[in-house]
Amino acid sequence: MPEPVANPTQTFLNVDSSLSGQRWVHRLDSAGMNRALAIAQSGTVSDLVSRVLAGRGVGLDETETFLAPTLKNLMPDPSTLRDMDAAAARIAMAIAKKQRVAIFGDYDVDGAASSALLARFFNAFGIEWEIYIPDRVFEGYGPNPAAMDQLIDAGAQLIVTVDCGSSSVDALERAASRNIDVVVLDHHQIGQNIPTCAALVNPNREDDLSGQGHLCAAGVVFLTLVAVLRQLRQQGDKTAQSVDLMGMLDLVALATVCDVVPLKGLNRAYIVKGLLVARQMSNIGLAALMKVAGVDGPLSPYHLGFLIGPRINAGGRIGDAALGSRLLTLSDAAQAQEIAETLNRLNQERQALEKEVLQAAEAEALADQGGGEGPAVIVTAGERWHPGIVGIVAARLKEKFKRPAFAIALDPSGRGTGSGRSIAGFDMGRMVRDAVDAGLLTKGGGHAMAAGLSVERENLGALRSFFEERAGETVRQLSRNRSLKIDGALAARGATHELMEQLDSAGPYGAGHPQPVFGLPEHQLLDARVVGRDHVRMRLADSTGGKIEAIAFRAAETDVGAALLAGRGRSFHFAGTLSVNHWQGRQQIQLRVVDAANSP
Repeated sequence: MPEPVANPTQTFLNVDSSLSGQRWVHRLDSAGMNRALAIAQSGTVSDLVSRVLAGRGVGLDETETFLAPTLKNLMPDPSTLRDMDAAAARIAMAIAKKQRVAIFGDYDVDGAASSALLARFFNAFGIEWEIYIPDRVFEGYGPNPAAMDQLIDAGAQLIVTVDCGSSSVDALERAASRNIDVVVLDHHQIGQNIPTCAALVNPNREDDLSGQGHLCAAGVVFLTLVAVLRQLRQQGDKTAQSVDLMGMLDLVALATVCDVVPLKGLNRAYIVKGLLVARQMSNIGLAALMKVAGVDGPLSPYHLGFLIGPRINAGGRIGDAALGSRLLTLSDAAQAQEIAETLNRLNQERQALEKEVLQAAEAEALADQGGGEGPAVIVTAGERWHPGIVGIVAARLKEKFKRPAFAIALDPSGRGTGSGRSIAGFDMGRMVRDAVDAGLLTKGGGHAMAAGLSVERENLGALRSFFEERAGETVRQLSRNRSLKIDGALAARGATHELMEQLDSAGPYGAGHPQPVFGLPEHQLLDARVVGRDHVRMRLADSTGGKIEAIAFRAAETDVGAALLAGRGRSFHFAGTLSVNHWQGRQQIQLRVVDAANSP
């Protein structure tokens, strides 16, 4: 099937408005087409995969190293990070003096994996350690003075914070007042006010010139441990000669995928090499999670992000926040299986809570529309909502209504804790910070695509008006101009295992390196039916008789799903991503449909 001419000023397959209201456009511009042509002519990969690479900014000179990322080529000298040498020296001193170390982590996957990574490293040297994960509801994010006192009273001689601590001025001052050093290993945005500590390693601090701001906390921790080992070996520590740091990359890969950081540079090597380690199932806790999650086939970024990660997060959302980090440090299979089953149960409870709250939030959002277009920014709130799931609910609202959305959990006193998710092109974090400056929020912050806030019930009306004033025109313009970028045309017969292997080599895919989207022109819809709660499973056929299985997740009640369920036997243009479905020992290529359009 001939490839449509890639002209970004024209629509892909002439789809100006798909069944979901999107305009299909070519991902490649003219410069991208030239890059794709050069890569294809080198004979390294197929024409289609050349387009995928070029569409993600990869040039001919970078292709070989991009397809085979290595730590040797991509890892910087750790000392290029600000304060790294001081941090490594202090941790090395704790090891040399056999000091007791407290690890203070965040309650998400990155925090759990970072904490476990440090703990497993200390195990190799026989160092006593304790992991402290704060309670999301009662303590909130990051170190607090009371927690510092508790750790010091329990005998901590060094405190290392991971995935938090960069802005914890009061807590770190408390530790300093008691003559206890704190080393901060973090990656969150911070201003110029650096808290009192022995070292603060954060590639996103304003005076850090390392260029590693895309790393998650576990990526920063790994670099720190490389620096610590270097110092210990220079000091003649015999144990340091035998520590298998590479064998801990499974935790770094897990955190990198689940924290949705840009998959570029060192992050790609972390995931590719970390997956190889994880597939050996040497981490007892991770292996137990894979078992209860029903991972089928070789472990992939999808499994980490959608099956493993949510179960670890479930502890921090509605259960014991320390369960995930504890699990990832275990060497006892029976204990690991018990905690994994607990996390699996908590995840099921989280899903039930999410469903209940989402129904209420959707009802509130629909009522706010009043039969019209509704507000540009959706703000929903409820008294019996669990604060640990509002982020997930906000993401679902954004997905359904195609506009920025917030979900806020109100406590009995009327204080609200909320989370928001944005659409591409709109900076939600800036809007939330402006609302703080305007006195409408108790606190709030975030980045372009997500934000958190604290608000009093009596300010909700004014907050909605403020968001409408700030976002209305921009969001409606973005909604009118929604588009889907297509990497290239593909027929069902062309979706081969050879193509999948090449696409895998161009991965892993995620933030900053999106999964390739292919357009399947004029494919007949042989069958369509609802499976699970609201997924639509299909079989498609091209004009030569080639067939492919397809699925549209959470689509049954959408415009796309309704059209497909009513369109059996008709031909449509389909757009989607490819994956290999492993089931009972069989491997079947599947199209995940993200959109569809009527064909002529």
